[in-house]
Amino acid sequence: MLFSVEMQKCCHLNASRSDTALYRCEVAAIDDQKPFDEILISLAVRVKPVMPRCSVPEAVTVGSSTELRCIENEGFPQSQYQWFKSNEELPEDPKTSSKFYNSSYTMNTETGSLKFRSVKKEDAGEYYCQARNEAGWSKCSPQIMEVYDLDIVGIFLKVLGGVAAFIFVIVGICQIQKSGYCSCKDHTETNYKVPQHDNRMDYASPDEVRLCGFVT
Repeated sequence: MLFSVEMQKCCHLNASRSDTALYRCEVAAIDDQKPFDEILISLAVRVKPVMPRCSVPEAVTVGSSTELRCIENEGFPQSQYQWFKSNEELPEDPKTSSKFYNSSYTMNTETGSLKFRSVKKEDAGEYYCQARNEAGWSKCSPQIMEVYDLDIVGIFLKVLGGVAAFIFVIVGICQIQKSGYCSCKDHTETNYKVPQHDNRMDYASPDEVRLCGFVT
């Protein structure tokens, strides 16, 4: 912080927002009846807003809700916000304008929020936000918001396709379970009897042994 002191004047050079404060000026006069006096000076440094950061959705559907945001933190005093559509200033209350009467938005000039409760086709357009205070103003670059009709047919086809895919998977699983099984067939005589041996154990001829396996 730099000061330039001249007769009856004090110049504050390169002031910044942090220099906002209450200053005291003291005067001394040895040969005066009042040898000392002082005065308090309140200094408020105004800072112009920088370009605000804007957030505008690229596309929304009719009937949905959405929010446009605008923020700027460098200006002093704190910035107030105003939204524009197609270079035309939006009224804070849409009901006060015949052009925007059917719009469902609410604007907060303190926070920079622009909320649409139920988007309409006529809400589509190019939006930008302006931040302003006593020192000046600044705006963000325009951004386009498109509004589309709700695609009922498209949604129905997507749901139908999902159901068909689910049924196809279930049928495939059932077919796999039906085709894989264990079967054991005996091609020998029905009344085949295993010969008896002296050690009391039963034996079968190798030619009569049939394997049991999965048939595909």
